[in-house]
Amino acid sequence: MTKTNDKMQANVDVEADMDDSRIPTGIDIPLLNSFAGDSIDYKGRQALRSNSGSWRSAVFIIGVEVAERFAYYGISSNLITYLTGPLGQSTATAAENVNVWTGTASLLPLVGGFVADGLLGRYRTIIIASLLYILALGMLALTTLVPSGAESFVVVTSSPPHLQVIIFFISLYLVAFAQGCHKPCVLAFGADQFDASDAHECRAKSSFFNWWYFGMCAGPAVGIFVISYIQDNLSWGLGFGIPCIVMGLALIIFLLGTMQYRFQKKTEGKSAFVRIGRVFVEAARNWRTTRPMASLEDQACETITHQGSQQFTFLNKALLSLDESNETGTICSIDEVEEAKAVLRLIPIWASLLAYSTVLSQTSTLFTKQGATLDRSIGPTFEIPAATLQSFIGLSIMILIPIYDTILVPVSRSVTNKPFGITMLQRIGTGLFISIALMVISALIESKRLKTAKEYGLQDDPETMIPMKIWWLLPQYLLAGAADVFTVVGMQEFFYDQVPRELRSIGVALYLSVSGVGNFMSSFLISIVEKITRRDGEESWISDNLNKGHIDYFYYLLAGISSVAFVMYVYAAKSYVYNRGRAISM
Repeated sequence: MTKTNDKMQANVDVEADMDDSRIPTGIDIPLLNSFAGDSIDYKGRQALRSNSGSWRSAVFIIGVEVAERFAYYGISSNLITYLTGPLGQSTATAAENVNVWTGTASLLPLVGGFVADGLLGRYRTIIIASLLYILALGMLALTTLVPSGAESFVVVTSSPPHLQVIIFFISLYLVAFAQGCHKPCVLAFGADQFDASDAHECRAKSSFFNWWYFGMCAGPAVGIFVISYIQDNLSWGLGFGIPCIVMGLALIIFLLGTMQYRFQKKTEGKSAFVRIGRVFVEAARNWRTTRPMASLEDQACETITHQGSQQFTFLNKALLSLDESNETGTICSIDEVEEAKAVLRLIPIWASLLAYSTVLSQTSTLFTKQGATLDRSIGPTFEIPAATLQSFIGLSIMILIPIYDTILVPVSRSVTNKPFGITMLQRIGTGLFISIALMVISALIESKRLKTAKEYGLQDDPETMIPMKIWWLLPQYLLAGAADVFTVVGMQEFFYDQVPRELRSIGVALYLSVSGVGNFMSSFLISIVEKITRRDGEESWISDNLNKGHIDYFYYLLAGISSVAFVMYVYAAKSYVYNRGRAISM
């Protein structure tokens, strides 16, 4: 009898949540239960669970992300080699340029998220961004080639013309802009394929974030190895051209799934941007008011207790209408204020994650330059590119994600009695702790490399290979992958889940912007360290001649900064109030 009552109540709840304008008169309750929440299909009809969304459409979107990450990392992983090689830049300048570009690429998703959530929608934004991506990659490939028919795939090895350098960087930043519009929309659109009101699909969505990141790493793992080898041994033009072709295929794959996708229905009335902005504006206008709010708070007592409104109480003043121009005496609703608080609660978490991104930015810059000084030979003739070891980050993630999803989650679930094992914030914190260990181990390995160089008298000979195998660097790449499994996947789910439904592209962009700001911080930190440590003609810690520098000291510095940031994160996470029932249950 209890089960029957529960089922009847569930049916009533579903019926109440549906948009009556979309439901034909006389439709029965079982059919209502087959609807996928408030999602619609490509024709604007109410989406059905039986023929849309879930894994049947998510696999298309994951496939698109594999291709896009292949293309992006095919460009970025070996970019420092192109800058220090054909473009003739110094190591420090090239590292700063790579960090600035990577940081810009990671901040631009904020623009892409705004365009998608406020203007075009995620589906249209993905298509336009893909076309722009293909154009930018094509331009980038052409700038590396000698413009003559017979030598169309000959790499420009002499000092490049000024115009060619300008066009190269324009193309490079166009790539950054295109991926900035593409990446947040694809992840948010993929998660939209799962109905959070259905228990089975809700669990599937949590797994989706794991397998999404698996795909994100599968693409780079192949792209870094294959493309960096082509760039180093065959042609930079071909190495930049193949990603262009792959992005074209990605767009085709995405369009093939159109009829199975679920689309979020547009919310009538004011946009979330307007609602949230209005709360902050009205709270600022009412900053000095002393008008009592007791009556309003009494009316909202249950809402306030449930949603954790004791935080950021200064926003409660947005509830007041000073001129009492409306009947209730309020200017913003309680839901609108809570919506603004939900966004504001993300800021301390976001800020405490910046050091993590600063640490991980070294994997594509200083780690690569370290590897270039070591013995990279396999057998008598084959030599792997230094950038190839970056593929082990993806390989580590690809091994650990299935273990996490199929073993660690069930085990932790049995210990914590929570349906998803550990909370999103606990998962992120675990990765932050691993990143501190990563920097300490990287510093110890770099000390070993410097000691070997000194033993063989190679301190003044940076061009000679140090008799130390590149595989010494493998632990730091594997630890970087392990940290990502916990922190990055946790950030993806956290920032998607904890923002208002209409702003989920922006939520994903917030997670991506952590990497962007972190890369800018890394570039700034490298610049400061180089100026401070280059005194009286001495070599700086980050010298063009790594054998006379002290990158190990720089890594220890990052470990210290990360430790401070970890303490800040733990404090912010302990005081964080989840704004959804599902997150609380985790």
